[in-house]
Amino acid sequence: MFLDDRDRSRRRVVRMHELPERLRAVADLMVSDVREGAGRHEYDGRTADLSPEGVITGLARLGTGEPLEDRHDEAHLLAFEDALRLSLGDLQLHRSNPLYHLGELDLACYDKEYAPAAERMAARERHLTAWPETVDSAIAALDRVSAPVATALLGTARGLADAVPDDASETLRAVALSAHARLVGHLERAAAEGEPSAALGGAALARLMGVPEAVEVDLGRLAERADAERNRLMERLTESVARIDSARPPLEVARELVRDHPDADGVVNAARTWTEHAIAFTRERDLVPYHDGACRVETAPASRRWAMAMLTWAAAGEPDGPTYYHISPPDPGWPDVEAQEWLEVFSATTLPGITVHEVAPGHFSHGRALRRAPSPVRRTLFSPTFVEGWAHYAEELCVEEGFGPYAERTTSGSGFTAAHFEVGVWLEALIRVTRLASAIGVHTGAMTVEEAALRFAADTHITGPAALSEARRATFDPTYGRYTWGKLEIMELRERARREWGPEFGTKRFHTAMLDLGAPPLGLLGTAVERG
Repeated sequence: MFLDDRDRSRRRVVRMHELPERLRAVADLMVSDVREGAGRHEYDGRTADLSPEGVITGLARLGTGEPLEDRHDEAHLLAFEDALRLSLGDLQLHRSNPLYHLGELDLACYDKEYAPAAERMAARERHLTAWPETVDSAIAALDRVSAPVATALLGTARGLADAVPDDASETLRAVALSAHARLVGHLERAAAEGEPSAALGGAALARLMGVPEAVEVDLGRLAERADAERNRLMERLTESVARIDSARPPLEVARELVRDHPDADGVVNAARTWTEHAIAFTRERDLVPYHDGACRVETAPASRRWAMAMLTWAAAGEPDGPTYYHISPPDPGWPDVEAQEWLEVFSATTLPGITVHEVAPGHFSHGRALRRAPSPVRRTLFSPTFVEGWAHYAEELCVEEGFGPYAERTTSGSGFTAAHFEVGVWLEALIRVTRLASAIGVHTGAMTVEEAALRFAADTHITGPAALSEARRATFDPTYGRYTWGKLEIMELRERARREWGPEFGTKRFHTAMLDLGAPPLGLLGTAVERG
């Protein structure tokens, strides 16, 4: 009997249930990542043991097992083993960065409809039951948290309490919330008493960026690339803004454009409209290898409202189902000024670019390809730099392929023009490239957080508290320059493919060859050209 793609995906779940020994050892140290991102639901109701003893035991298991037959997959797996040895071994980031532990407490993964509700809620209850032990492990480990990191993450830590379900038993809720309060108290003490600097140092940052990507990183050269990209984007922004208003400075015009947005009740419908346009355009231009699957646009569940917009794909290790593009309108109880600033993200200028990033040809399209990746390693271990670099590349790809004029035609009479789409893409790109510059500056000691905030205010359309928030993120997310770095490497690879493939080069061929690798470390991207 003929099997459609969904049937093939379902049967693959059965075949891939048992991971190779070495891959399992990696997954056991990345439980929250592989459970949701890769759909490894054998980890439902469980957390990684990131206690000091648990990390030592987990690291000792890495590399035990046979080499993989495929040389690319072997290098891919080795990069993740080396990354864990670096982050949890040499740098011991589980002792200084609460994010490693906060991710293990996340309950939002059970909201996705990958299994019957009763099964998912039972797993959520087991997970919640594990909170006290997980918190104890976190407190035992987190003895090096700097004051800036603790301060920046306190809001995230406190917000975990909102995800504790009301329908849990009184006893379970009380025990879980008591554990949560212990963790928050630990971070509050770190915020008050911790070291004043969060800087990793240049050598540590270079290794933290390079080792997981199987490349050596020269931070000075990367900072130069960031500055050059900033300058290029400013030129593109100036050109696009001039088609809307040539009389004023580009960022002044941009800050006015983002104030044109739907109200809180209209943002989800606006995102649905742009999702339809993005998927239709991607299919019409045939930009990616797969155009199947359903993408639902919905208000984010309470457990995910810390993010303005995010995508949760139907992961490779689970039965096929809908992908969710979650939108978070501002809370009705917020002051009007705060609500208006939040809504600027969903402006008529920026929401289209955000949607092609999150949906098509960005994360949604990538998720469909990951389901067909040809090996367990490629379906399980994803380079965050490639994942975000691909989606960020997708934004500029849509400028190149003509999404702006396409959208102008399909929204005729709305006042939206191709220039508005371009401006939105350049604005988001300027934020991403400033993250790269700020991360390098903050962790090498060349910038304070306050100086990084000033750079955001000077080089992007965000100012004030929003700029400071972006700068503070560098303290606990030192690789958040991954969006721009990944995009630049993909663009360089595309030029290599053009040269080496000559007249046989095609955009779809290039994208298919690259996405066939899953979400590879950047240093292994060349396989796409060599095998494509």
